[in-house]
Amino acid sequence: MSSNVSPFSSSTASGRACGALAVLTMLLAGCASAPPPVQEEKLVWPAPPETTRIQFVRSITSEQDLKSDTTFAQSLATFLGGEKIPEGRIAQPMGLAISDDGERLYVADPLQHLVFTFDFKNQKLRKLDAVGFPAGLALDEQENLYVVDTAKKAVSVFDRGGKFIRDIGDGTLVRPNGVAVDRVNDRVYLVDTGSTDSKEQNVKIFNKAGQRIGAIGGAPGGDFGQFSFPTMVAVDDQGSVYVTDTLNARVQKFDAKGNFLTSFGQMGSAWGEFDKPKGVAVDSFGNVYVVDSGWSNVQIFNPKGQIMLFFGGRGPIPGMMKNPISLVIDKRNRIYVGDYLNHRIGVYQLVNTTAADSFVMPPPNPGAPQK
Repeated sequence: MSSNVSPFSSSTASGRACGALAVLTMLLAGCASAPPPVQEEKLVWPAPPETTRIQFVRSITSEQDLKSDTTFAQSLATFLGGEKIPEGRIAQPMGLAISDDGERLYVADPLQHLVFTFDFKNQKLRKLDAVGFPAGLALDEQENLYVVDTAKKAVSVFDRGGKFIRDIGDGTLVRPNGVAVDRVNDRVYLVDTGSTDSKEQNVKIFNKAGQRIGAIGGAPGGDFGQFSFPTMVAVDDQGSVYVTDTLNARVQKFDAKGNFLTSFGQMGSAWGEFDKPKGVAVDSFGNVYVVDSGWSNVQIFNPKGQIMLFFGGRGPIPGMMKNPISLVIDKRNRIYVGDYLNHRIGVYQLVNTTAADSFVMPPPNPGAPQK
């Protein structure tokens, strides 16, 4: 392995979709004659022969996906042949949250005014309709669900059974979006995206009882510690706070007290650059994953903010994305991406990776991702 190339890296952006295109070609060729036996193919990043780091697992669209764990080839065949829209289907996946045991996935769907709970273990779907316009989601250590309700301009908290507990807000919120719970420091971080006329575009800090205890940022701007239409927020195990500063095309990192630590990313099309960064999450190795809605991919940075890999890319076939907004990562490093315009959740797995793989020099720029 070269010392100046990331083990995460891939040769070209188009190479990341080669597995999908190979399967697409195989299936289309089969349409002209007797269909060949279905062979399971893996959509992976980087493309072979490099070591696989991210593997597409499946799509989740409705309650039907709790009954069967569809393979990539089956999903692709369904896509090519058309599908009947099932009942209880996700329409606009916005916020995501995953239980500590990885058995329950929570999905906010503002179009349907619902929060879906996909219970994988019990193969059940539950719908929470006590929300107006749900956006960001988060869970605390008791698996209480924190739902950003942009209609109410507050965070509504529900217990695991869906019973309402309290609202969190102070009357100053303009357009709340992302939310994260710091379980160690008893804090709730709430992103207030604001509007063009807002005096503040920042992250407001509350305790779990709902009392406002501080803020990160204030008036909109481009300096470090300021934001321009921030969207989502995440907290790692050390209490560090990551905020997607969307129109500044970067991610800013703060300590548990709200002090600025570092920033990475800028507007552009090269590796490590963004169009519209939105969802953000941290894996078990401390790597930071950022959803870019404009480029329709997810970029992975190591704990130092160096770019490691991006996966996804714009397209309708399973494993590709169309304007994704959110993501969440479970304790097994399984990655769930809210694929907004494909109306589904894409599920991916980090594989063949240890903590040591993160601390290398960033890869060379292989060219711009494709919108």
